[in-house]
Amino acid sequence: MNRIVKVVSVLGILLIFLTACSEEPKPEVAFKEYLSNWEERNYEEMYDQLATEVKNEVNKQDYVERYTKIYSDIEVDNLKLTFELPNEEEEVQIDEDGRTSFTYSVAMDTIAGPIEDEQQATIIKEKVDDESQWRIEWEPTMILPELGEGDEVKLSTSAPTRGEILDRNGQGLAVNGQIVELGLVPEKISEENKQEVLEEVATRLNTSVESLENKLNASWVRPHYFVPITRVSKDEEEFVRSVAEIEGVELQEVNSRVYPYKEAAANLIGYVAGITAEDLEKLEGKGYSSTDMLGKKGLEMVLEDRLRGELGARLYIEKANKDEVTLAETKPVNGENIKVAIDIDIQTSLYEQLKEEAGAASAIHPLTGETLALVTSPSFDPNDFVLGISTEKWEELSTDPLNPLLNRVGYTYAPGSTFKPITAAIGLENEVITPEQTMDIQGLTWSKDESWGGYKIRRVSDPGKPVNLRDAFIYSDNIYFARTALEIGSETLVAELKEFGFGETLPFEYPFYDSKISNEGLSNDILLADTGYGQGELQMSPLHLAISYTPFLNEGDLLKPRLLLDEEGSVEVWHEDVISPETATIIINDLIDVIEDPNGTGKAAKINGLPLAGKTGTAELKGSQTEKDGKENGLFVAVNTEDPRLLIAMLIENKSSKDVVLKVRTVFEEMF
Repeated sequence: MNRIVKVVSVLGILLIFLTACSEEPKPEVAFKEYLSNWEERNYEEMYDQLATEVKNEVNKQDYVERYTKIYSDIEVDNLKLTFELPNEEEEVQIDEDGRTSFTYSVAMDTIAGPIEDEQQATIIKEKVDDESQWRIEWEPTMILPELGEGDEVKLSTSAPTRGEILDRNGQGLAVNGQIVELGLVPEKISEENKQEVLEEVATRLNTSVESLENKLNASWVRPHYFVPITRVSKDEEEFVRSVAEIEGVELQEVNSRVYPYKEAAANLIGYVAGITAEDLEKLEGKGYSSTDMLGKKGLEMVLEDRLRGELGARLYIEKANKDEVTLAETKPVNGENIKVAIDIDIQTSLYEQLKEEAGAASAIHPLTGETLALVTSPSFDPNDFVLGISTEKWEELSTDPLNPLLNRVGYTYAPGSTFKPITAAIGLENEVITPEQTMDIQGLTWSKDESWGGYKIRRVSDPGKPVNLRDAFIYSDNIYFARTALEIGSETLVAELKEFGFGETLPFEYPFYDSKISNEGLSNDILLADTGYGQGELQMSPLHLAISYTPFLNEGDLLKPRLLLDEEGSVEVWHEDVISPETATIIINDLIDVIEDPNGTGKAAKINGLPLAGKTGTAELKGSQTEKDGKENGLFVAVNTEDPRLLIAMLIENKSSKDVVLKVRTVFEEMF
């Protein structure tokens, strides 16, 4: 009995298996699989599903390459293909030739906009290896609507107008203007004068005769064509006029990016240049082409996405008879005009003071945090890059020992004594010092104890009396602030400095190196003491240094620096209540005395009728205390206190603070 049951069971399973194997393939299943492969861009699998007749006319490689190239060129995305499966009760109608058809919908996004279409596909049942299979009778319209044999897919683009960068008063810092293109017209050069003309043009335009000949002999050139040779600024009127007098030379004005303030704002604004193959690879899928210009430095690079706008595009089919059928089209969207807080008058004034030196300066409105200037010196003319910088000019810039391409304002430096107001404020807040309390310091050097070995902290002068906080500022007493830092302690000092923005990335629209307290913590007393007067391993950017003074003018609030202006612009606080209003008042009054007192280190900045508060600083860059020829950077921070709308922090490499004080004073005199 059991054996009979087992035999019946095996026969049942075999019957089910044979029934399944004998089921006819369903056309809707095959078509659904084809659409699925299409959505997944599995072009080889799609080809395998094509009817034999189609395969005889289209080889696999051509089929795959055509789909791949067209969809890549027009940047197909979000490809969706759908069709309605028949109900179980419905029978798919198959004609006498073994064909049936399905209506399907195709939708895709392209560089020119969305495409949606409804089409019919025919599929046919064929015998393959003695098995029936449903195959697709493919047509070119299944790549794109309206695409027939002999037709071509065409794409035309229209570039947007790049947005301009304007200063707070609407002055153009990066604008769309015109430049002069100089070129030669072959038929206007007489054969007997040709060599002489080319030699003169080559000399005047700093190129070679060979280079000119190569351009004139290019395959596209015709005798009456204008052959571009070089581009120059419209500012060079006299030069352009003199070159245009040479036989065969003509000029024409062309649109271009122009930087009116040249070196004064170069590192801040940056420049645009032709896109490279490497750029295109990085920016794949973002709509760039090989003819585009790209922001390469400064705000042109930082704000690229907002400035460039959106490309306009028209995707169309050019029929064999040259008729055109538009599939999708989008108009270009021009880039934004962006207004920044920079005041180009202040920017230019600071650059004029710095341009003979290696240094940097930042200027802010101390009551709003608006960034009025960010200056680097030495600098370069960004127009050179737009015009096409020569090999000689590039060599000059890249080998200059002062490195004009280095954006110094974004780097960090030891702040030296300009940091002392922060140490003093932390000391007051933690009741380590009081304004009246004095320190009795004997001589010019001081050491905590024998544990320091031979290390000593040196001050510039000995006033010959115990010094209080005001005296310590006036004489810029390193020993006073070193001892204050030791009293505060490393843990408290680090915690309080974080309130001043240390340990954070500056919340700013433009990249800066992060300021830091130390490399691996304030691990010993010598490092802690040196930090108190702005040395040790302490590093600050010029902008962070300027912003760190805002609590002294805003009742204790550290403001957030602001570069971009918008209609709803308002004061933003980075850290609230960093110090008390009482401490802020004490510090600012002492900083006024640094300039007003005859003994003050900043006395050279005194301007009658314009009260300033400030702090000088000289940061030593020595490898050891015994090093005699170590370099020094001079610094000065100053703010007008009667009408506090300008605060400047300036640094000059390898100079004393006295040099910096005079330059900052000149800017205040010019601005007020």
